[in-house]
Amino acid sequence: MTFEPISSVFDAPSGSEISVRGWIHRHRSSGAIVFAVLRDSSGIVQVTMKKGNLPDEQLEAARSVSLEASVEVRGHICEDRRAPGGREVRATCFRVVGPAEAFPITEYQSEELLLDYRHLWIRSREQTAVMKVKASVLAGARDWLREQDFIEVTPPIFTQNACEGGTTLFKLKYFDRDVFLSQSAQMYLEALIFSLERVYSVTPSFRAEKSRTPRHLTEYWHLELEEAWVDNRGNMEIQEGLVTAMVERVLQERKEELLMLRGDITPLYDIKPPFKRMRYQEAIQRLRDQGFDMEWGRDLGTAEERALTAEETVPVFITNFPKECKAFYMKEDDEDPRTCACADLLAPAGHGEIIGGSERETDIARMLARMEEQGICTGPYEWYLDLRRYGSVPHSGFGLGVERLVRFICGIDHIRDAIPFPRTVSRAYP
Repeated sequence: MTFEPISSVFDAPSGSEISVRGWIHRHRSSGAIVFAVLRDSSGIVQVTMKKGNLPDEQLEAARSVSLEASVEVRGHICEDRRAPGGREVRATCFRVVGPAEAFPITEYQSEELLLDYRHLWIRSREQTAVMKVKASVLAGARDWLREQDFIEVTPPIFTQNACEGGTTLFKLKYFDRDVFLSQSAQMYLEALIFSLERVYSVTPSFRAEKSRTPRHLTEYWHLELEEAWVDNRGNMEIQEGLVTAMVERVLQERKEELLMLRGDITPLYDIKPPFKRMRYQEAIQRLRDQGFDMEWGRDLGTAEERALTAEETVPVFITNFPKECKAFYMKEDDEDPRTCACADLLAPAGHGEIIGGSERETDIARMLARMEEQGICTGPYEWYLDLRRYGSVPHSGFGLGVERLVRFICGIDHIRDAIPFPRTVSRAYP
């Protein structure tokens, strides 16, 4: 048999013969008729098997087949408004390829059990939809970046540098020395702008934060960019274009999945440049007005970010954070030396930060002073400081948390459902 994707059932002429294959998603028997919903990567279809339409032994196999067994079916496409999508396949041939034991996941299971059986739960239609959305998010990013003359590069995962601070690093033995799992590819990307000018990477990043919130993972996928000859304003414009392109690609390719996951997709059409901008000073005043105890120099947490964007429908930039709560490599703002030329992009409706970025410091003396203030040993960073010694140029960059963006686009409650096998403080299995 020549097999077609299940989605072809809804495109082919009614009455035509078709062969499909996949896994038993739903199953029930009603007297002489067996109803099964068959699933493959393209969708689902109802299959009916009736005595007289196929051999008795095949009907008995269909009657006794278990959920998640893999099967092959040949039959005719028929209209039936009661079936999912309004069509079904009336089988003339049914074959079990891979039988299945009693499936351990039933309705109304706890989150912990679903995480224990993650290797099976990722077969669910919801998880499948999220992964398809994620694929379109990344495809949209890569295509847009290529159009903007960015070059994809492949930075290392093992590093001796702490890009975001040493307290949240995973340390491991690398032959005869200690290294860390990378928190960010930023410094390596900066090295590459001196030959390629505009670069990006998609890599896993690791953060040993003991955070138990719906937006934290210890291992996640990081889309990072660095751009020569770009200031913080230009950096934000690139972020706007990139995020818009990613959302637009999902709307073009995954409307059906979005409707399943979040229902109302109308707000996503409003995501277009320019995004709203709010200085840190204004943000903390708004938070104080809402009853938050916010002092100058304190970074924004989950609750604060949620409060700032709860009523927003498009992403919001928070700019000009105080130097004391940002990294040593961020450039001092020329108009307000208390702050950095930086911006965090917060997703609307309380979903929190999805991008952190800044213009990078090019003055090595300022950078060394900031490192001394923060108690950072310069030894492991000598190669990074060399970038300022040999032909430094104004440049900027940012990092986008892929799962955070996917969580927002899909409207899902927890970030763990934006990745196939989530790694959190309490989970490294399966």
